[in-house]
Amino acid sequence: MDGIVVAFFVPVVVFLVVVAPIWIIVHYKSKANVVNGLSSSERAELDEMIEVANKMAARIETLESILDVESPEWREKQEA
Repeated sequence: MDGIVVAFFVPVVVFLVVVAPIWIIVHYKSKANVVNGLSSSERAELDEMIEVANKMAARIETLESILDVESPEWREKQEA
């Protein structure tokens, strides 16, 4: 009977003393990061990616308009 109590009690104490505090600290740090939002460097990086994506979209539109003039059936060929 004592072996069963020790086998149950020791892992519970280890969990409560070691794992639970680390788990709680990490949980609330991640919550704080969500509340704080993006840092200034992350925001700058996001703005740069948005600018690059907009430039690529403009390039794609230009290429599609060139293809429409030079090869009007290119869209149908691509779908087939």
